[in-house]
Amino acid sequence: MQRFRSIETLQKFASIHASVHNHFDQQHHLISRHHFNSSRDVALD
Repeated sequence: MQRFRSIETLQKFASIHASVHNHFDQQHHLISRHHFNSSRDVALD
């Protein structure tokens, strides 16, 4: 956290990082790994 010069920069980074993480980690904990992998493979094809 020392690389951020101001608290505002840190807060902005943390907010964006959390949004991106939540977007890509949706429902991962709610479904089985096999189903998650199958769905991901279908989506990427």
